Amino acid sequence: MSSGDAPKDELTQKLESLPSSPGCYVFRDGKGVTLYVGKAKSLRSRVRSYFQEGASDTRAFIPFMRRHVTDLETIVTRSEKEAAILENNLIKERKPRYNVKLRDDKEYLSVRLSLEHEWPRLELVRRPKPDGARYFGPYHSATAVRRTLHLVEKHWKLRTCSDRELASRKRPCLKYQIGRCPAPCVYEVDRELYGEQVRSVALFLEGRHDELSSVLAERMRSASERLEFELAGTYRDQLSAVQSVREAQGVVSVSDRDQDVVGLFREADLAELVVLIVRAGRVVDTVSFSSARVELPDDEVIAAFLREHYGEGGVGEAHLPDEVLVPVLPEGADGVAEWLSERRAANVPQGARAPRNVQLLSPRRGPRSNLLELAQKNAQHAFEEKRRAESDIDERLARVKERLRLPTLPRRIECSDISHLGGEDTVGSVVALLNGKPDKKRYRTYHVKSAGPGDDYQAQYEVLRRRFARGRAAANSSPEVEAPNGDSPANSSPEGEAPNVESPSGEPEWQLPDLFVVDGGRGQLGVALAAAHDLGLHELAIVGLAKERESELGDKLVDRVYLPGQKNPIPLRPNSPELFMLAFARDEAHRFANRGRKQTGKRRRFESALDSVKGIGEKTKKALLTELGSVEAVRNATDEQLLQVRGVSRRHVDAVRRWLAEAAGEGAEAAREGAEAAGEGAEAAGEGSSVAVD
Repeated sequence: MSSGDAPKDELTQKLESLPSSPGCYVFRDGKGVTLYVGKAKSLRSRVRSYFQEGASDTRAFIPFMRRHVTDLETIVTRSEKEAAILENNLIKERKPRYNVKLRDDKEYLSVRLSLEHEWPRLELVRRPKPDGARYFGPYHSATAVRRTLHLVEKHWKLRTCSDRELASRKRPCLKYQIGRCPAPCVYEVDRELYGEQVRSVALFLEGRHDELSSVLAERMRSASERLEFELAGTYRDQLSAVQSVREAQGVVSVSDRDQDVVGLFREADLAELVVLIVRAGRVVDTVSFSSARVELPDDEVIAAFLREHYGEGGVGEAHLPDEVLVPVLPEGADGVAEWLSERRAANVPQGARAPRNVQLLSPRRGPRSNLLELAQKNAQHAFEEKRRAESDIDERLARVKERLRLPTLPRRIECSDISHLGGEDTVGSVVALLNGKPDKKRYRTYHVKSAGPGDDYQAQYEVLRRRFARGRAAANSSPEVEAPNGDSPANSSPEGEAPNVESPSGEPEWQLPDLFVVDGGRGQLGVALAAAHDLGLHELAIVGLAKERESELGDKLVDRVYLPGQKNPIPLRPNSPELFMLAFARDEAHRFANRGRKQTGKRRRFESALDSVKGIGEKTKKALLTELGSVEAVRNATDEQLLQVRGVSRRHVDAVRRWLAEAAGEGAEAAREGAEAAGEGAEAAGEGSSVAVD
């Protein structure tokens, strides 16, 4: 037996000794890299199914496992619920490349309502937190959520100002003047009535419109009987607003339960999931997810969705319904349902009634199966719409390729711009588009160091040379294997707007684009070509995009594209697809450069001498300035005075003393150099006077 067979024999022994208990399993390759993490109701039957030669499972994933897996780890748990929780933790910790990664097609917003506040208000948030507040959503677009907030503000009149404004305001704002806020910041407001409005808003945002309509109708009748006709008119308007929203929603069920209905559509290795969010029998929203290169069975795709969507940081974490309907139940469905129920209970505010347990169902007949069929059709429709959009973008990219005579389809386009304020705070930006959409993980800002005030050409040369040098290093290094699910680099930020965060060479985000666009005409194009050619990048496609202007005769000239080696630019007619894409990249570069310049200027204006003290953080610096009043007072303070400042320790005092000593040494050195220069000047003056006498 060869030594190379030893790992396989060891794996075979582990397969023969697997327990039949629930738990998690981890597959590793020869280098110890985790390839896949899964859970099972019975580890023995589940894990062995991956390696059975005569199995009917013909997925491409199985031969890969047999070929590359050399080690196996199993972790036994007491229940299926514990296995589901452990699987979630292991995937987050080890990030296995072959687990399904679902990507939502939007950035979702939720609405936060803190009921513990004296005067609750609605806030927009990206990620719900377990802080005892109520969260509503997610909303499919910023337009949809702002339309909802406008409706609430118009009819229920909750405050919109921040807590700081609420505490500091001395007179009511414009919202009060136009009747959109009762101004609790200034006037005495009926707390009971305000609380009623808050509860109505919660019902409205939950989608419980039938219940809210009944409540409002009863309040309207009660106010009329008390001859409070103005209040009754308010309830009438609120009831009318609720009725108008109800008309726009379709009834899909007679159940009063909240449901999330998951539809799955697959074609080859592509998967599309759509979640119908049903509240009290009405579809209030839909959420769409996509994934590529998926070779796992449907039950594991559904398991991945449940883990990511309802797990920590997931879109649906704070919105767990009574029922989750899925096309196929995942492995250990009972444990998953128990885990979902625990997560739902954890989001309930303290003192509130305990919620129902979450049911995980895969119906085959009845009203629930009709809901599931509707979700499946929506998933197929979303898949076809995205495929149609991809074909449209391919057509637009082909037109750009043909119009600019490019060698390849410009799927990745980058654009640069320079921004400064009176020659100061010069910042360059590089933004990226992938298939016509912003790829914000690859947005970069550069603080220009070599250019003089107002020297845009030198600033652009520095920025592009730094960008192209990174791209050349990435091209020369060994290419990285992209994750099978198309996952993005791990060091990306939500906005992708981290100034001067330069990743190690060779990472995918530094690879050169198919087309680089500079904002400007022939001069800017020449600078970009010089920066590229100085680094030996002669094959990189670079063009210049000049904004429209007026000629000497007053005629308006359209946007023009300058190509290397061509005297006359290519005019692009307005509203053409190729102009729209290039102009969008230019506008993004301009916006991002301005953003970086504003941030740089703000830091410069608010910087303090204490920023250069090594060993003192932002909180300690603020405490010193707050207590002592100024940097000069910090310099003159004794050790005892410094230690009296809250949060300041002996370590901080030593750091301040070192800083003062270094500053004193630099000052003495500068004074000595100045004295020497003055002496040399006096000596030169003496020599000059003697010559004059001679």
